[in-house]
Amino acid sequence: MTILALLASGMGVVLGLSSFPQVIKIFITKSAKDLSLITYLIVEFGSIVWVLYGFELQNFAIVISNMLGLVTTTLVLIGYFLYGRSK
Repeated sequence: MTILALLASGMGVVLGLSSFPQVIKIFITKSAKDLSLITYLIVEFGSIVWVLYGFELQNFAIVISNMLGLVTTTLVLIGYFLYGRSK
């Protein structure tokens, strides 16, 4: 594996987890009122497409990084529906 492949795989994981700080903030403050629902729905849909594409290519670096993104984005959306319309 080349250095670029290692770097790309590492960045895939980092980018997949990039919504995690938002998840923490939503669940600690119990507020998601300022989030853009449309943005996270687009990211969620994109992650699903990338996961399916990764499976088609049998490229598990694509699958894993986008599964991480799918999980964290799903948590953001759950937080939005729990707390996004709060007072």
